[in-house]
Amino acid sequence: MQKIITFLIVVVFTSIINAQSNKEQEATIKQTINTFFDGLHKGDSAIVNSTLHKNLKVQTTFTNKKGEKHLKTETKEQLLINIASKKPENTYLEKLLSWNIHIDGNLASVWTPYEFYFNGNFSHCGANSFQLFNNNGKWEIIYLVDMRRRGSCKAVKK
Repeated sequence: MQKIITFLIVVVFTSIINAQSNKEQEATIKQTINTFFDGLHKGDSAIVNSTLHKNLKVQTTFTNKKGEKHLKTETKEQLLINIASKKPENTYLEKLLSWNIHIDGNLASVWTPYEFYFNGNFSHCGANSFQLFNNNGKWEIIYLVDMRRRGSCKAVKK
């Protein structure tokens, strides 16, 4: 009986420690993504770059006015140039609506539906899918794909 109680205590404490560790990792991953968007909103490519892995892959998917579905790929360098080219008078706000984070070892997957505002006006909505790699203690974005649409958005209905 004593062995069963000891086993159960070990299982409970291990679960508590793992849950705390997972919550800490989730907070660090959220901070990485929030830093990415802080740099995007400011047009500061150095801030954004601090969140990215050297071999980042970036894609965007959308449906054009003809109803054709497209997948556009850009390089890390193109992404950083686009961010650095933001005019100071323009404001960007990507409002994340929720977070769905999955972690397994040194890999994390994050799904964030969003609404995007340009100069205070609603532009489009969609979802981001981030893949992050724990690069020896630092979570870095290794893959980012976003989906963009103008219809079926909550902001449009408001």
